[in-house]
Amino acid sequence: MNEAIDGRRRALITGSLMMASIMQVLDNTIANVALPRIQGSISATQDQMAWVLTSYIVAAAIMTPMAGWLAGRFGRKRIILISIAGFTVASMLCGIAQSLPQMVLARLLQGACGAALVPMSQAVMLDIYPREQLAKAMSIWVTGVTIGPIMGPALGGWLTDNYNWRWVFYINVPFGIVAFLGTLSTLPESTKRISPFDFFGFASLSLAVGALQITLDRGQLKDWFNSPEICIEAAISVAALYLFIVHMITTRKTRFLDPALFKDRNFVAGCLFIFNVGLLLFATLALLPPLLQDLMNYPVVTTGLVTAPRGLGTLLAMIIFARFSKVVDVRVIIGIGFALSAFSAWQMTHFDLQMDMYTVMWSGIAQGCGTGMVFVPLAGVAFATLKSSLRNEGAALFSLSRNLGSSIGISVVETLLTRNTQTAHASLAEHVSPFSPLMHAQFPVGAPGVHGLSALNARVTEQAAMIAYNDNFKLMFWLSLGTIPLLFLLRKGSGAPRSEEAVVIE
Repeated sequence: MNEAIDGRRRALITGSLMMASIMQVLDNTIANVALPRIQGSISATQDQMAWVLTSYIVAAAIMTPMAGWLAGRFGRKRIILISIAGFTVASMLCGIAQSLPQMVLARLLQGACGAALVPMSQAVMLDIYPREQLAKAMSIWVTGVTIGPIMGPALGGWLTDNYNWRWVFYINVPFGIVAFLGTLSTLPESTKRISPFDFFGFASLSLAVGALQITLDRGQLKDWFNSPEICIEAAISVAALYLFIVHMITTRKTRFLDPALFKDRNFVAGCLFIFNVGLLLFATLALLPPLLQDLMNYPVVTTGLVTAPRGLGTLLAMIIFARFSKVVDVRVIIGIGFALSAFSAWQMTHFDLQMDMYTVMWSGIAQGCGTGMVFVPLAGVAFATLKSSLRNEGAALFSLSRNLGSSIGISVVETLLTRNTQTAHASLAEHVSPFSPLMHAQFPVGAPGVHGLSALNARVTEQAAMIAYNDNFKLMFWLSLGTIPLLFLLRKGSGAPRSEEAVVIE
């Protein structure tokens, strides 16, 4: 029970779980900046290197829904400990990998083991904190989950530049050991729910999610539905999802996901909103580093430092929500959060090649605050009316919704960036002619040579890319505004989950 866990033990549990969760979410972005170095070290092509990222994402996506059943069957504490230990070992294997197959297998293990850490940490914190402190607990959890991906590029760049790409993975080892020992010595065990395993449900959902992730990760590389591979993967995903839904609705035996989850209005609406949050947050994080590095020529470490204030915004949101959650309708707070996210995206639509870093930092703070004001209350309101016996499965599905939103968002903005850059380049090139005043200003002596034309093309490409980035930020702006009316799907309340407890102290 909550009353049986004193404040010191609760703090130790929180610290251990947050360390494990940050370690897992950090690996979603920390390895990206090291990919060129890894590629040279293991002698892989760019197409092959895509599997280093895809293998991790697909394994995590497949195992995330599984986390709820495993925690109910074997106990939450045991699953968290196995996950931490497996993730730590897999990180070490990634660091010592000498070939592409070794790296891909290690990343598969890393993704599979780390999948349960974020949803189970949320479920534990919902249980160990008393009702009046749940706003604070969810604020701490959200801060860890959101700051990890933000700090990943900066930390990965610093480790790669100053040490070696292998330290991007080795850094997980000491933190994994500390998190394991802290969890082992402080975390209480949850009640176990013995239930048969729905193999067909698991297989169909895993196939649907896995095929979708591969489609999203390789779509841009393969020119989407012009590729037979992408068409086959998308068809498999749709067919498997259809089979899963039909099986879940019609079977009278144990289902892999309890249909009662989808009868809870707040939970379903919360998953819908967190899907959009994942889309907005991670799509923006995918756009900013290449913009700053490729167009503004920022070093990797500087890029990380410029985008880091986004985390400060999340901390501000944590303070705001903790103070007003008991007196203000949670829907108002979420609405303000989406409005702030829209304002931040509107600021980004005015980015240009002559802007200073403070423009990026202020827009990042605004988005971080907006995202936090949405994410923090959603983490509570989604579980406000959900039975405590469904929290394990609910937390897994909640995290899966966020991950799917981020995957779809990243794929969409990267595709639009490539295609809109080509369109804008063609449009700008139409206005470049020997009779243009701008051409004469650029080359006052006469017709440009080969090097001059190359420089001019590079300038046009830069401007076209900037237009494409601005178009993507406009999309983020309209998505943020368009989500606000959906707040009426949520029931009025403070977002504090039920006080039913599933924790049994050993």
